[in-house]
Amino acid sequence: MAETFLFNIAERVLAKIVHLPLDEVRLAFNVKTDLKKLEDTMISIKTVLLDAERQQHQNEKLRLCMWKLSVARKRVKEDIFYDAEDVIDDFKCEALRKQDAINHPNINNLKVRVLSSFCLPLSFSLKMSHKIKDINGRLGELATEWNSFDLRQCNDSRHVFRRETISFVDSTDVIGRDEDKENIISMLMKPSEDRNVPVIPIVGIGGLGKTTLAQFVYNDDRVTSLFPLKIWICVSEEFDLSRLLKLIIQSINKEENCDDLTLEALHACLRSLLNDKKFLLVLDDVWNENQAKWVELRNLLRSTDGFSPSKIIVTTRSLKVASIMSSIPPYILKGLSLDDCLTLFTKWAFNEGVPLALRTLGSLLFQKTDESDWIYIRESEIWRLEQNENDILPELKLSYKHLPSHLQRCLAFLSLYKKDEIYYSDKVIRLWMANGLLEYPNPNQEWEDVGKRYLNELLSRCLIQKEKDFCLYFTFKMHDLVHDLALDVSQKECKIVNSETETVDENVRHLLLCDEKLVEVPRVLREMKNVKTIIIQDASKESKTIHESLINLCVSNFKYLRALELRDSPLTALPNSIGALKHLRDLDLAKCEGIRKLPRSLYKLRSLQSLNLGGTGLKQLPDSVQRLIELRHLEITVKAEHLKEIRAGCWTSLQYLKLNWCIGLECLPEGMQYLKSLRTLVLFRCGSLVSLPRSLKFLTKLEHLELVRCFRINLKMELEEEEDKDLQLSLKTFSLLGLDDLGDLPRLLLQGSSSTLQQLRIKHCLELSVLPVWLLNLTSLRELEISSCHYLSALPEGIDRLTNLRKLTIRGCPELSKRYRKNRGEDWHKIAHIRKVVIKD
Repeated sequence: MAETFLFNIAERVLAKIVHLPLDEVRLAFNVKTDLKKLEDTMISIKTVLLDAERQQHQNEKLRLCMWKLSVARKRVKEDIFYDAEDVIDDFKCEALRKQDAINHPNINNLKVRVLSSFCLPLSFSLKMSHKIKDINGRLGELATEWNSFDLRQCNDSRHVFRRETISFVDSTDVIGRDEDKENIISMLMKPSEDRNVPVIPIVGIGGLGKTTLAQFVYNDDRVTSLFPLKIWICVSEEFDLSRLLKLIIQSINKEENCDDLTLEALHACLRSLLNDKKFLLVLDDVWNENQAKWVELRNLLRSTDGFSPSKIIVTTRSLKVASIMSSIPPYILKGLSLDDCLTLFTKWAFNEGVPLALRTLGSLLFQKTDESDWIYIRESEIWRLEQNENDILPELKLSYKHLPSHLQRCLAFLSLYKKDEIYYSDKVIRLWMANGLLEYPNPNQEWEDVGKRYLNELLSRCLIQKEKDFCLYFTFKMHDLVHDLALDVSQKECKIVNSETETVDENVRHLLLCDEKLVEVPRVLREMKNVKTIIIQDASKESKTIHESLINLCVSNFKYLRALELRDSPLTALPNSIGALKHLRDLDLAKCEGIRKLPRSLYKLRSLQSLNLGGTGLKQLPDSVQRLIELRHLEITVKAEHLKEIRAGCWTSLQYLKLNWCIGLECLPEGMQYLKSLRTLVLFRCGSLVSLPRSLKFLTKLEHLELVRCFRINLKMELEEEEDKDLQLSLKTFSLLGLDDLGDLPRLLLQGSSSTLQQLRIKHCLELSVLPVWLLNLTSLRELEISSCHYLSALPEGIDRLTNLRKLTIRGCPELSKRYRKNRGEDWHKIAHIRKVVIKD
C-alpha cells in the first residue's frame, strides 16, 4: 500500500509542475532547468513505483529499498515528495504576491511595480534553485538504487486479481438472509418482456454477503425446478469474453474441450449447448465498467425465439456496474440485524460458521478463553488485528486497489473524521481541494465539479452511503469497516487527537482535535512541522487558550498549512501573524460569534480558496477580503445595512457566495455584475432584504439561486428592456423557502433560464396565490415542488406542455391537493403525464 500512496503523491506533484503557468516559470529563469530535471525524475520514479509494489513481495532487497523510502517519509529532511510539492506551491504563492502588488500599487512598492513585468525577486529564485537542486539530488539517489532492480515502467492500470468462488453453500450456515432470498426468488419468477436475458444485480460493499446470498438462492429447490440449467461463474476482475465463454461452456459440459477454439467457434458451441434452454446464470463478483464488453456477452446469451425465459444474477460492489448490466433497479444488500450478528458471531467464535466481518472477529477469538484477549480485540481497530487473506480487511482492500489513484487518496483522507461522522459533501470537497487531492479539471469544468464526480464514484462503489440530499449539497456516512480501511491505507497521515493522546507519529499531516476536555494544545503537537490540515471539533468552548495557542502553533510550526477549521470557537480576534500562512487555502471561522473584526494582514492569505465567516460577529466586511483573488467559496455574516461595493477585477474566481443571517442588510452590494464566475448564490435569513438587483442578469454562469427566510423581499423583476427578451442565463435550480411576503416570481431570471432550469422549489410562501402563465416557458423543468402555499389554488393552465417535467410534489396546499388528487381531483388529467406525482395534505 505504501508504494501506491507514494505513486499518488508523485502523480500530484507532476500535475502541479505541468500546470505551472508558463510566465511564472519563464520569469524564474534560473530554476527552469532544475524544474525540468525534477519533472523528468518524478516521471521516471512514478512509472516504476507500481511495478515495485508488485515485485517487492518476491524480492527482499527491493522490499528493503521500499522500506527506506517509507522511512524517508518519517523524517522531515527526507520527506522528498512532499518537499517537492511544497516547492511548486511556493512558486504559486510568489506569483500571487506579485499579482497582488500589481493590482494594489502604492508608493512603498514602486520598485515592485517597475520590476514585476520582468522577473521574480532574485532572492526567491536563488532560494528555490537551492531547494530544487537538493530535492533532485535526493530523488537521484533513489532512482539510482532502483535502477539495479530492473523495474518496468508501468501505467496506472489496476492489477488484475482473480478470486474463485463456488456455487455450494450449507444453508444452515446462512443466518439472517431468508427475507433477501425470498425477494430475489420472487424477482426470478417474474416473466420476461425482452429478448435480452433479464439481469438481477445484487449490490453491496465487500464482505457483506452478496456471494452467500447468491449461493443461497442458487441452491434453493424452487430455483432448481424453475431452471433446468444452472451455471455459476466467478468473474472477478478479468471480464474477458473468450475466458467467460469457456467457463460457461465447461460449466454446462465438463467434457467439452474448448481451450483452442476461436471466438466464433466458442459462440457456436455455446449456442448448441444452450439450444434455447431455460437457464439461470450467476456472474459472481463483477467489476467490469466497460459497457461494450458486457453487451458482447449479453448478445451471445440473447434468446433467438421471443422473450427470454432465462435469468442472470450478478453480484457486484458497484452501482455503476449494476446500471450498465441491467435496467432493473439493483437489490441493495443491507447489513444484518443485531440479533443475527450476535448469532453469527457466536457460531464462529465457538466453532461453527459465518459472514465475513463477523467471521474475522469470531475467528480471532476462537479458543481464546482469557478475558484480557477479548478486551484487547474489543478495543482494537479491526485494521490493527492480524488477519488472513480471506478475512474482512483484505477483502475490502480489493475495493481500494480497484480505485483509480485519485480516488484512493481522497478516500484515505476521510479517515480524518470519527466513525459515524455525518460528512457534508461541499465541506469534504473544499478540504480535498485545499490539500491538492483533486485532478486538474477539464475545459469547461471547475474544481468543484471534479470533487462532485469523485463523491459520486465513491457512492457508486458503495464505499460511502448518502444520508440526505439538500439540493446544493448532501450528507453521507461511511461504514465503520470502510473507515477502518481508509485509516489503514492513509499511512498514518490522519490522526484524531484527544486529551489522552500521548504520542503522534511524525508522519501525521492531518489533525482532528476532538475532545471537550482539551483546554490546551497537547504537548506532542509542539514538535511537529509538516501538518497540512487542522480541525478543532468539540474542544472546550469555555477556554480561548487552546484556540489561541493553536493558531500561534500554526504560525510558528506549520508553514505549509493548507486548511484550518476553528468552527464554533470562543475566539474574539485572530492574531495579525496569521498572514504568515501564505499556503492556507481553507479558513473556517463559522459560528465564531466573538470575532467582530478581521486582522489587517488577512490580504496576505492570497492562496485562500474558501473563507467561511458565517455566524461571526463582524460589523462590516473589510476591503482586504476583496484582495483574495483565489477565493472560490465565501460565506458572510455582517451586521451592516450595506456591504461595500465589489470592485472590478475582484473575486474573479468566486463560485459560491452565501449571505448568512445578515439581518440588517437591505440590499446586495453594488458591483454584483463583476462576479462573472459565480455559480451559486444563497441568501439565508436576510430579513431586511427588500429586493434583488437587476445586475444579476449579467451573471451568465449562475446555476443555483436559493432564498431562505428573507421575509420582506419583493422578487418582481419584469422584462423591462428589449434586450431582456433575448437574455441567456444558466440557472439550473431555483429555491424560494419561507418568503412570507412573496407575491411574484422573478420573470427576468427564470424566463432567461427557460432552456436550463431543471428544478423549482417554492415552500412556505404564505402570500403566494397564483403562479404566472409564463412559467410554461420553462421547457427544461424536470422537478417542481410546492409546499405550504395555502392560498395557491391552481397550477398554470397548460401545465401538460411541460413535457420534461418528471416529478411534481405538492405538500400542505389544501386547494391544490384537492384539485390534483390522483384519479379523483377535477384536474388530475392535466398532470397525469408526469412520471412521479407526490401529493400530501
